[in-house]
Amino acid sequence: MKMIFEKMEQHDYEQLVFCHDKTSGLKAIICIHDTTLGPALGGCRFWNYDSEEEAIVDVMRLAKGMTYKNAAAGLNLGGAKTVVIGDPKKDKSEAFFRALGRYINSLDGRYITAEDVGTTVEDMDMIYQETPHVCGVSESYGSSGNPSPMTALGVYYAMKRAAKEAYGDDSLEGKTVAVQGVGNVAYHMCKYLHEEGAKLIVSDINEEAVQRAVDDFGAKAVDVDDIYSVEADIFAPCALGGVLNDETIPSLKVKVVCGSANNQLLDEDKHGQMLKERDIMYAPDFVVNSGGVINVSDELQGYNRERATKKVKAVYDQMDKIFEIAKAEDILPLQAAERLAENRIEAMMRVHSKFSSKPNNQIKR
Repeated sequence: MKMIFEKMEQHDYEQLVFCHDKTSGLKAIICIHDTTLGPALGGCRFWNYDSEEEAIVDVMRLAKGMTYKNAAAGLNLGGAKTVVIGDPKKDKSEAFFRALGRYINSLDGRYITAEDVGTTVEDMDMIYQETPHVCGVSESYGSSGNPSPMTALGVYYAMKRAAKEAYGDDSLEGKTVAVQGVGNVAYHMCKYLHEEGAKLIVSDINEEAVQRAVDDFGAKAVDVDDIYSVEADIFAPCALGGVLNDETIPSLKVKVVCGSANNQLLDEDKHGQMLKERDIMYAPDFVVNSGGVINVSDELQGYNRERATKKVKAVYDQMDKIFEIAKAEDILPLQAAERLAENRIEAMMRVHSKFSSKPNNQIKR
């Protein structure tokens, strides 16, 4: 336990909640990283972890990431996450999620959950039976529905601003975009790009997903290992994390990297610097893919699609701020995105919030 408290102190975590229900088999951990900007919003991940220690490490990492994502997106929300230990294919039940809902409700609004890896809208509906502090429920409850199109819209506008930084204007007409992974978010992103007149090169381990992009958007398909070295203007990683590394970066023939995948840089400082040295503009992933959380957060005000769409399009403006900070302070774009988030949190530490009892000290970096 000493090691956990040391880590919580080092990175300024607020709360770690262990949730157990013998009857349903629930084993979950809720981590609230920071509530300076408001109640902490972060999804519920259902994963078959190898150990409890692995689950603790993951939930703390993810919660801190949500603090930065929400702050950099301009949301008045803190960061948190839930991880559920188990097999999402066989361990789910109504009792399971309702037990989790009661734990979330006991936090009295400090934490708001949503869908994540391994959980669905139907799971959120069951949690909603026990607590109002959940987003991403069925549309019949006033939800925003499938988050993929809105996440993709945010990626599209982030890409336009990144293109402006690299090429002088934000038009994507005639630009060639190499898309790695054509899942739900990337498919909708490709739709926006196709409608503007961009050319698409796609790869995915799922042959059906590739064929769909070929049929619908006239995309060119390449092998998964060849996507890094194709001649293109923009590389869009939309699948796995850690794809920008020692082996792949030297193969890139683009001037912009902007995609929806999380944790694209295997080593944030080293590989961010490698991209800069090759004159490749990197759009920080946790800002690029923030459209989903921006959209779902609108449910907290009573969902309005027109208002949510306007907020998601404003990812363009957040990217503008990040590139300006990077140039002014001569730092990497990812560092600039973190600086933007930290500055918002630090400023709000001087403003009283009913969600936070933290002293007005400096945010730890």
